[in-house]
Amino acid sequence: KAACKQALHRPLSSSPGQAKPLRGHHVLLNSRVLLQGQRHGGFYSYGGGLGGGVGDGGLFSGGEKQTMQNLNDRLANYLDKVRALEEANADLEHKIKEWYDKFGPRSRDVGSGRDYSKYYPIIDDLRKQITAATIENAGIVLQIDNARLAADDFRLKYENELYLRQSVEADINGLRKVLDDLTMTRSDLEMQMENLVEELTYLKKNHEEVGTQSMQGSSGGDVTVEMNAAPGTDLTKLLNDMRAQYEELAEQNRREAEEQFKKQVDLHPEPLSPRSAKNEITELKRTLQALEIELQSQLVMKSSLEGTLADTEAGYMAQLSQIQIQISSLEEQICQIRGETECQNAEYEQLLDIKTRLEMEIETYRRLLDGEGGKYIPCFTSYHVNMVYPSKSRVTKTIVEEVVDGKVVSSQVSNISEVKLK
Repeated sequence: KAACKQALHRPLSSSPGQAKPLRGHHVLLNSRVLLQGQRHGGFYSYGGGLGGGVGDGGLFSGGEKQTMQNLNDRLANYLDKVRALEEANADLEHKIKEWYDKFGPRSRDVGSGRDYSKYYPIIDDLRKQITAATIENAGIVLQIDNARLAADDFRLKYENELYLRQSVEADINGLRKVLDDLTMTRSDLEMQMENLVEELTYLKKNHEEVGTQSMQGSSGGDVTVEMNAAPGTDLTKLLNDMRAQYEELAEQNRREAEEQFKKQVDLHPEPLSPRSAKNEITELKRTLQALEIELQSQLVMKSSLEGTLADTEAGYMAQLSQIQIQISSLEEQICQIRGETECQNAEYEQLLDIKTRLEMEIETYRRLLDGEGGKYIPCFTSYHVNMVYPSKSRVTKTIVEEVVDGKVVSSQVSNISEVKLK
């Protein structure tokens, strides 16, 4: 580039004392830059071409002076613009520096000459008060959190105790029904026992009467009964048979009573009174009620643990779903970043290719200015225009132009390709 600038700033003259005449050479120069972009997140791509040729009849012929003069003027204008922009930039920087020196915070302190040292202790005191208030606020917040946690614990305990109380009340109501049924059964059994006692008393009385009659008949001697009716059955024999049957039945009842009494004695070595039996029945009922209450409490605890397990599983499932959503969103972001990286890599490669072409054209231009080359080389300028749409597709167009004597001879689009982005 420095050699190119020096060559451009050399005066063009045909006098032998200043420069050598350039004859028999034909220079073709052309340079274009195409800019095509898209707003709202599009990419911009630049392409340019520079070519030159040298004929057989000398270095410059025909309009070589005009061409070189045009190029020299263009580069001089470009350098003047660059120089003017640099001067404007330096001027702006100088003005900004002066403004900061004049109106900046340091300038105020220095210019006014005020002494703020007396405010430093007040500021330190206020900072200490702010720190103490912050610590106290943190302690109060911690106490509030502890109180909230304690309230939650007491609420859970109250709910559990309330549930247990309701279950115990339900059990008591059920046991009251059972007690009513047992009372009815007891009254029925008492009535049956009274009936059996009355029947036993009646049987004993009947047995005593039969025994008395038999004894009176045996002690009184023979009884002569004269009847006018026909002879019938012997009543004495019938009475003896009946006496034998009753005696056998009484003996059988006595044996059964003895066996039942022996069984009761074996089961209960000590004689049980009705009051002790009632007490034993009451104790057994209490034991039964205690066992049923314990069973209900265990069932309530089981149901509460099952509810806690279900809540815990639901909470972990919700956390798992949130984590899966985050993972899917991160995967989508990774895919998007990968696509953007690929697009940027492709754009970088294209820009690198354009840079290489521009360097080659600048090198050719420098050789032509130094008087190198010996043939006429037609200038083919290639423009690679990339239009990248960030969300739809990328369109690549290659435009080839043939330039002779500074004029475009032919121009054609040699390649058009459309690639859908991922």
